[in-house]
Amino acid sequence: MQFNEFRRPVSVDFAPSGSRCEWCGKPAERQLTAIGGTYHNESGTFCRSCGEQFAQAVINSIAMTTITPGLENF
Repeated sequence: MQFNEFRRPVSVDFAPSGSRCEWCGKPAERQLTAIGGTYHNESGTFCRSCGEQFAQAVINSIAMTTITPGLENF
């Protein structure tokens, strides 16, 4: 999968002013929206460390749902 401005597994925006991280309650830095995988279109506001964990979960879910043609039986 390409990771560029138009095809990313997670869309990154600034969190609204005063937002809190949905996982730990610290001040949020980013609003992240999952693109693809089992988390498709789920979004939330996150601090830096929780946002990195969310992005990794999305990437892992995409990797688990992608099957390379010809390798279905392995």
